[in-house]
Amino acid sequence: MKRIIVSVTNDLVSDNRVHKVCTSLESMGNKVLLIGRKFSNSHSVNRDYKIKRFSLLFNKGPLFYAEYNFRLFFLLLFSRADIYLANDLDTLYANYLASKIRGKVLVYDSHEYFTEVPELIGRNFVRNFWLRIEKRIIPKLKYAYTVCQSLSDEYYKKYNVKFSVLRNVPFKLDKTICTNKKIFPVDKKIIIYQGALNIGRGIESVIKSIKFLENVNFVIIGDGDIREQLKDLVMSENVSEQVFFTGKIPLEELTEYTVSAHLGISLEENMGLNYFYSLPNKIFDYIQAGIPVLASDFPEMKRIIESYNVGVCTLERDPKKLAEIIKSMLFDESVRDIWKKNTIKAAAELCWENEEKVFKDIIKNIS
Repeated sequence: MKRIIVSVTNDLVSDNRVHKVCTSLESMGNKVLLIGRKFSNSHSVNRDYKIKRFSLLFNKGPLFYAEYNFRLFFLLLFSRADIYLANDLDTLYANYLASKIRGKVLVYDSHEYFTEVPELIGRNFVRNFWLRIEKRIIPKLKYAYTVCQSLSDEYYKKYNVKFSVLRNVPFKLDKTICTNKKIFPVDKKIIIYQGALNIGRGIESVIKSIKFLENVNFVIIGDGDIREQLKDLVMSENVSEQVFFTGKIPLEELTEYTVSAHLGISLEENMGLNYFYSLPNKIFDYIQAGIPVLASDFPEMKRIIESYNVGVCTLERDPKKLAEIIKSMLFDESVRDIWKKNTIKAAAELCWENEEKVFKDIIKNIS
């Protein structure tokens, strides 16, 4: 049995990837401690493995990252562990220092191309800070994995380090356990977005398109930096009766919302390599729930959508033209029947029960 400390900077409530990883580690006979953070408005989190959540003085900006990594470093330094598993670049420095001092194994899970996220565009000082950490540590990594082949290839070209690929697919969904409670109005078609509310996610485009669609609601699940800006846009577009914000929803409840929708969106914009090469977990969640997907025409998303024929890829952002695409996807029942059948096959293949084998091989090869 190995003791493994997993760390991430979010509040754990909706981080399905980390939950799956911790669950798989426990199933392999390891003892897991997951470290995250807690906000004043965070939901409670109950897991079968141990968790610890930092309540911090600072919750954003440089002081947050400094405080979090300082506290994480000392926790790692004085805790019993065999392996440190760092999730994303914002936890890597503390894990790297602690692993060097204590001689422990370090594993890196890159959920995204951190130095290419849209939030760093135009912020050269901040971006260069993270690039220095990336350049210092990643070439020294022995065990690392990321979410898609394109990002793996980028890391190899840049640092000559091989990243395994572990896609962020969900557990198989047993729809018989869904309560079928009436979450949404039965007389409306429901478009759903689930995930972080950050720039470049294409949420604004759908908000602007919704006024051209009758009997259609847009439900936005999640929270993030641009939540208030999105709410202001809803008001200025005069679509408050069609667009709804739920905030974060715990993993245990999210399925009820997803299976009740009619279309899932993942319309990331080309704001750097992180989004261009992204393969968002929400795409797999939509497929598992049996709903078609409207996604950006980017390499990794396109490969999934077109390989399984479960939706449409587009670069269109004009509100009227995008509304026409959405209308066709919502109301053309003949093509919806095809997508529905195809999601069943795709869901059977794109699930954690299959992907977990890749992860277990990664862990078993750690020496």
